Amino acid sequence: MTILQNIDRNAERWLLLVFYVMLVITMAIEVLRREIFAYSSIWGEEIVRYSFIYLAWIGAAAAVKERAHIRIDVIMHYIGPRPKAVLYIFGDLVMFGVAIIALYWSYEAVHVSAKFGSVTDGLRVSKVWFLMAVPTGFALMIWRLIQSFLRDLKSLRDGTPVFEGDKLFD
Repeated sequence: MTILQNIDRNAERWLLLVFYVMLVITMAIEVLRREIFAYSSIWGEEIVRYSFIYLAWIGAAAAVKERAHIRIDVIMHYIGPRPKAVLYIFGDLVMFGVAIIALYWSYEAVHVSAKFGSVTDGLRVSKVWFLMAVPTGFALMIWRLIQSFLRDLKSLRDGTPVFEGDKLFD
């Protein structure tokens, strides 16, 4: 497996792990500082908040990849592979359109923040780094939607079952 294939397969997992570990460690340090030393920092709360925001948006992209978003799929149990592929393609196209619009408007917020040089209260770091969570999440979603669309087109062409992701309940 090449490096690019490995990144494509595991990018969201690694990013989620990094942000989750950063969130947990920072929160644990801040709780200990508050309880033992009766002192806390403003930067700890900011790191936890922004790590959580990145977790949410990267997690949304991971859910697109695994088809793990909540959906009503009762009709999917009663149709064949080709109509199922058509419905998934339609859903991916709608979601792609929404993601393109959201990417544009989320990047607009980043652009305005960069233009005016806004910084965070505690860390005094440019807010651009933290506002980039939303466009990064939507860009990853768009990439995963393109992959899903191509996978579903192949299933439609071949008449094979479409990838439906893991089921939480049967």
